[in-house]
Amino acid sequence: MSIIEIKNLEFAYTGETVLREVDLTVNAHDFLAVIGPNGGGKTTLLKLLLGLLKPCSGTIRIDGKLPEKASSAIGYVPQNVHMNQSFPISALDVVLMGMFDPKNRFRRNKAQHRKAALEALDRLEMVNYADKKIGTLSGGQRQRVFIARAMVSRPGILLLDEPTASIDTKGQAEFYRLLSKLNKEITILVVSHDLLVISRYANSVACVNRRLHYHDQAEITGEMLEAMYSCTVEDVCPVGLVAQGLSHRVLNPHEDPIHD
Repeated sequence: MSIIEIKNLEFAYTGETVLREVDLTVNAHDFLAVIGPNGGGKTTLLKLLLGLLKPCSGTIRIDGKLPEKASSAIGYVPQNVHMNQSFPISALDVVLMGMFDPKNRFRRNKAQHRKAALEALDRLEMVNYADKKIGTLSGGQRQRVFIARAMVSRPGILLLDEPTASIDTKGQAEFYRLLSKLNKEITILVVSHDLLVISRYANSVACVNRRLHYHDQAEITGEMLEAMYSCTVEDVCPVGLVAQGLSHRVLNPHEDPIHD
């Protein structure tokens, strides 16, 4: 069942096209890795999904709704969470921020919210750190707290923008294993340059380079991953060319190889 539907999406900043002819369907419980060059439109795509930007043309539907009407269905962890680490706030307090609803600020049930926040921390294996000051936690632990904040309202989709940027190499594999567990109950879209998530945990890849090239797990090859790193902001995406070659081989399995 599809949870995100994007059709013929176009977006431009001050007349300069950033995304064009973008089509994408994301099904419930997919783990989609979004890759592509800097400036190719990855973060813009996330902002469009969040309803922070509106497309110039085309449509986006989140669970059948416009993005601005579906904010409760999405949890979001940005690349840089701006928080003063010396501020005396606990991990539990950070997660409770995810429960704040300006429309119902006078109807808060503190006991119920605290229970939900502790449950979210427990799902991220951080409940034992609930009373720890956020500034005393490691980069990986803080990122788990921010994900708990994004998930405390039980969204159906989790968007993460370069989530391992502040995590050391040793902690990245553990972090993605945890995301893989969460993926059993939530759809995940992660913007990442990390080969680990793309090759081992994601079940599909979207290469965003003005246009979007979608690949399922069966198409993800070493050749494609290598092409990803040579990808620049050009009209022709080398990852897309690799995928076209794969499709050609599938459609013509008995064709003789071409010799120069």
